[in-house]
Amino acid sequence: MKFAVLAAAAALSLFAGAAMADSYVGGAVMTMEIGGKEVLTGPNGMTLYTFDKDAPGVSNCYDKCAENWPPAFVDEGAAAEGDFTIVERTDGTKIWAYKGWPLYYWVKDEKPGDTTGDMVGGVWHTAYE
Repeated sequence: MKFAVLAAAAALSLFAGAAMADSYVGGAVMTMEIGGKEVLTGPNGMTLYTFDKDAPGVSNCYDKCAENWPPAFVDEGAAAEGDFTIVERTDGTKIWAYKGWPLYYWVKDEKPGDTTGDMVGGVWHTAYE
């Protein structure tokens, strides 16, 4: 009986690990299904957004903008892969980008799955995979 419980726990652990690994799509960027769509999130589960005033490979959100829309900073040693790239900002910091577009959080999202930043000012958009 004890062996069966341990075997079941090990199998469940392997399955859970594989399912979680599928949600990682670019280093520290993950996806979460929200409203039937695969939304890009940070490792904390918080929604990521793109900004119309950016350009591919260029971040234009600084100062007060970056206070309200914190960039999705890249951890030391992280590597870009596939559609996920790293953008170096004018202040020397590095942030994640998807298909070249820099990614940001919204300070008014309170919990994972919130998308309150979508369409703010008509220039912020939920980032979808």
